[in-house]
Amino acid sequence: MSRQKQQKNRQEPCCCDSSFIPIEISPSHLNQPAPLAEKLPFAVGTLRAGDRIIPQVSTTLTTTDKLGSWKARWKIGRMNYRIPPGLYAVGNPSSESPVLVSANYKMSFDRLRSELGFLDAWILVLDTKGINVWCAAGKGTFGTDEIVRMIDVSGLKEIVTHRKLILPQLGAPGVSAHDVAKRSGFKVRYGPVRASDIRNFLENGMKATPEMRRVRFGFVDRIVLTPTELIGAFKYALPAAVILFALSGLGPGFYSFNRMMTYGLTSVILLLGSVFSGALLAPAFLPWLPAKSFSGKGALIGAAILLLAGWHYFNTPGDFRNWIDVAAWIGIVPATTSFLAMNFTGSSTYTSLSGVLKEMRIAIPLQIGATGIGLVLWIVARFV
Repeated sequence: MSRQKQQKNRQEPCCCDSSFIPIEISPSHLNQPAPLAEKLPFAVGTLRAGDRIIPQVSTTLTTTDKLGSWKARWKIGRMNYRIPPGLYAVGNPSSESPVLVSANYKMSFDRLRSELGFLDAWILVLDTKGINVWCAAGKGTFGTDEIVRMIDVSGLKEIVTHRKLILPQLGAPGVSAHDVAKRSGFKVRYGPVRASDIRNFLENGMKATPEMRRVRFGFVDRIVLTPTELIGAFKYALPAAVILFALSGLGPGFYSFNRMMTYGLTSVILLLGSVFSGALLAPAFLPWLPAKSFSGKGALIGAAILLLAGWHYFNTPGDFRNWIDVAAWIGIVPATTSFLAMNFTGSSTYTSLSGVLKEMRIAIPLQIGATGIGLVLWIVARFV
């Protein structure tokens, strides 16, 4: 036998190779599972592979799972909504079963396992620091190094006989497939964009149709992401609104309750309205807003808010003080909506990292400048 063939045989052992560990299946309550499996509410049993105990997970999402996803959407415990990275089993997988790769953001993991009720498979979960696949690929945590590391840490080479990994298509920006193959021996195959297509993908011989490859980011896809944006924005906007409301009473004679009620309510309505519009309306109407950049789309939303607000929000039209106030909000509102709309680039599939950085270099100085000028004019208006 040639040396080349001997090397090939060592790298790709057959299913009878003695280096492969037989897998035993047993209910978790009868097999004294590892502490990890005991702490996972979605684990229904364990698989033993030599000295390794692999959690066997349910493919049915419980009310607790759904509630956890809802809370994460609203940024309640969002950064802790993760599972331990490692190898998990769905059904009763063998050494020939497919290996699907996911992030350790629990919502990503839940979406995948809930679509695998028909299958015996392995799920290799990467440590993406609790970030979903798309964002983690951009940040580099769903990437080549982490895949190679988890293959080694999980002992995957001793558990499966094949050398194939199925990755979500949205993870591709962070992965160098040829480097993964060179460093680990595992070939990367990209699955469909959506977990709901994984069954058809596998039944089709791991071939994706054009529709499976299509990245959709429709109205519902955008809206479900906005609660996180809203909560993050209002965390700062509410204290700012309270401060503006209190300071609105300043002016000639030092302080006036009537001024506070008149200009304070106007300030609160315009500030919170701009935050709501930038974090919700801009993402909702993203494809239909005429500007090319996210920041430009947000600025247009801000301009529309000012037009809808109308001059009737401002007391004594034509008064010099009033028009300084108007000028202040012309700077503040579009800058606020522009910034919040631009912040949505991190959630969108429309953008690239280089494009976002280029837009930020241009937009942020303009947003800071407009906000700064607006705040100065707002303060001046209090004492005119």
